[in-house]
Amino acid sequence: MSNSYGGAGTDRSEKIALTNVRVFDGRELRGPTTVIIEGGILGRDPAGARVIDAGGATLLPGLIDAHVHLLNEEHLQQLADFGVTTALDMGAWPPSMVDSLRNRTGMADIRSAGIPATIAGSTHSHLPGYPAGELVDGPTGAARFVTDRIAEGADYIKLIADIPGPDQETLDALVATSHDHGKLTVAHAVSTAALDMALQAGVDMITHVPLDRRLIESTAARVLAQKCVSIPTLAMMKGIVDRFAAATASRPEGVPAAGPSYESARGSVAELHRAGVPILAGTDANAGPGIPFSPRHGESLHEELELLIEAGLSTVEALRAATVLPAQYFGLHDRGVIEPGRRADLVLIDGDPIADIRATRQIRRVWCAGVEHRVAFAA
Repeated sequence: MSNSYGGAGTDRSEKIALTNVRVFDGRELRGPTTVIIEGGILGRDPAGARVIDAGGATLLPGLIDAHVHLLNEEHLQQLADFGVTTALDMGAWPPSMVDSLRNRTGMADIRSAGIPATIAGSTHSHLPGYPAGELVDGPTGAARFVTDRIAEGADYIKLIADIPGPDQETLDALVATSHDHGKLTVAHAVSTAALDMALQAGVDMITHVPLDRRLIESTAARVLAQKCVSIPTLAMMKGIVDRFAAATASRPEGVPAAGPSYESARGSVAELHRAGVPILAGTDANAGPGIPFSPRHGESLHEELELLIEAGLSTVEALRAATVLPAQYFGLHDRGVIEPGRRADLVLIDGDPIADIRATRQIRRVWCAGVEHRVAFAA
């Protein structure tokens, strides 16, 4: 499909020289300099290029949201509207829908886990439309689940660590089989007990952080020692807690509302960060039925950056959490930084996001693999 918008856009055949632009190189803002977009990648030679003067604006690598759920093309558009050029889906079905969203010109590029692994009777098994035939039947069903997902084109395997949910033996088998097939494993865990199970199983990444109590220093050290990566989804955690608080606000006087704690989530991120655990920016953006909260696609990543900074990350660390690091840990070696030969996923913004992270919201232009995306809310 074509995604050229006349004077406002570009196509892959047009060579662009973006001049007078400050570039975030993963560590600091450099520049002003010139960045060449040619054939969907970043080039070196400005000869013959159409010049766009950026006027000293800031160029970021396309942002990566390391935890979304996708339902339709509109989500890809919304992600790109907010500078998210890569989205890592953590649970979507059927496979035909996921496949239809891959490789769309001028929109967010996706990877997906497909169907997440859980068992009959778990909370996730009751999600509307969850394919009952794909529920994992204990450890013996783990191998079939993993090979079925790989056959459907899953890029990594998503496991639900929960109580009730897969027992330790089943989680162990899911991880072992995934690793046998060279696939990364990402575990959902929103309690300390579930996180312990995920760690024992040897998962590569844990998404969410506990809402029951703050992680202790020794657990954070264990996460680091196991080379496990954290995708905290603080935007989702905060949304769940806020919604719970609103729902219980009308309780009679004197009835305590025991429930999820955002302080536990934020404190856990602070503990993981202090320990040196790699932290990736993910939002759990979703629009599905039966979900306790629905962060908005694209927009919520900017909130996530702000929440990560509140939890102790520096602005540079937050920017890395949405660019360099997810590219590195998910093996997307063609993106995440701005240098010749990389995919031309770019976000041009006003302001200095190292001085104030809210500058990431001041989006002027977005390119997805060298194709300019028309931002829906642009004037």
